[in-house]
Amino acid sequence: MTPEDMATLHAQAMEHTRPWSAAEFRDLMASKLVFSKTTQNSFALGRVVADEAELLTIAVAPIHRRKGVGRTTLINFEIEAKHRGASRAFLDVSANNFGAIQLYRSSGWQEIGRRKGYYASGEGRIDAILMEKQL
Repeated sequence: MTPEDMATLHAQAMEHTRPWSAAEFRDLMASKLVFSKTTQNSFALGRVVADEAELLTIAVAPIHRRKGVGRTTLINFEIEAKHRGASRAFLDVSANNFGAIQLYRSSGWQEIGRRKGYYASGEGRIDAILMEKQL
């Protein structure tokens, strides 16, 4: 999936936060630490530094939600992160993104903190929930 493809899908999928541009994806993917796991209808972008992974973003085409696509993409991210040497992973998620929060919790992720007003949206500032999972 190209940075342009990712930006298009990200714009379709992001209901709670600002979507990223193709240039932002291109810049991130230029790093050897960053990797993506993609399907035709989803992608996860992450990075591994030392023994820690960070899920930078995950996107699923809206018409493919609630069909296991997001869970499969998340599992593929976790497998790749572990393969790259990570023993634990982190993510942040918009506090009003209830579907994503449920996916993460049901996949074994645990809340470890919050960042107040972290995300900008049309609704104003939204907290980020920080989550962690042992891989």
